[in-house]
Amino acid sequence: MKMKPIHVALCLLVLISVGCTPDPKSGKGFTLPEGDIQRGQQTFATLHCQACHTVKGVTFDTLESSADQKMVALGGAKTKVQTYGDLVTSIINPSHRFATGYAEEEVATDGESKMRRYNNEMTVQQLIDLVAFLESHYSVIQYDQTRYVPFHF
Repeated sequence: MKMKPIHVALCLLVLISVGCTPDPKSGKGFTLPEGDIQRGQQTFATLHCQACHTVKGVTFDTLESSADQKMVALGGAKTKVQTYGDLVTSIINPSHRFATGYAEEEVATDGESKMRRYNNEMTVQQLIDLVAFLESHYSVIQYDQTRYVPFHF
């Protein structure tokens, strides 16, 4: 039995639409209200984030930290956009992905982030403001495409 082109097209359309359905646990469509950058900077200081983090272009009062504590730099120019979702996830689930550019033992112990979990002490508003503050200190380095130069033998 030969399938007609219309049947093949319909089958492909069904397969494509099923493949495009988001996972029920997907964050697609999830957003929080706009945050306040100034309040976010205050939250950063209130939660003593500066004990383990620096933020490009911002100076905080110095806090005591252990001698083996590696300071993790936040903000600055990056080649990849630090998305809203990346920042929220890094704050509420720090073991999801470890800071790049650091040896794992500097930022994790036994596969868990050294970052304290703030989920039971941070309000949603503080999270929203903190993310707004952090977002404001990232910029993206534009990719500089090199010109193609043909190789001649």
